[in-house]
Amino acid sequence: MKVGDKAPEILGTNEKGETIRLTDYKGKKLALYFYPKDSTSGCTTQACNLRDNYSELRKAGYEIIGVSVNDEKSHLKFIEKNNLPFTLIADTDKKLVEQFGVWGEKKMYGRSYMGTFRTTFIINEEGVIERIISPKEVKTKEHAEQIINK
Repeated sequence: MKVGDKAPEILGTNEKGETIRLTDYKGKKLALYFYPKDSTSGCTTQACNLRDNYSELRKAGYEIIGVSVNDEKSHLKFIEKNNLPFTLIADTDKKLVEQFGVWGEKKMYGRSYMGTFRTTFIINEEGVIERIISPKEVKTKEHAEQIINK
């Protein structure tokens, strides 16, 4: 997916097993953020930054949806533990991460593995990708500010 592309209608299933659709957010801007794994330090920092600035994000017209390949049970724990006010998509079949091009080979401590690249897609009120905050640009401690202040 790139800037100018229309986001897919079916985004996936959230922590409650509900299907999340793009049209559920019609008329709102959407920050669809992909992150590697529930309850890891960077992902928790990012989620808590979005939580702490959630009212500011909403005032600016944004809804937040997180996406990782963790399952619904993991997402529920992550939400409850960190008191997250937004939904998380359980992309266990990796359909959405592959569709958005954020799944691929990563390297850490000299070993290679497949994983999610931390990326945020800003989708406008018509469902079109307006902006992409790439893995090199995402700042987990200031992510809400990055979304709001372009």
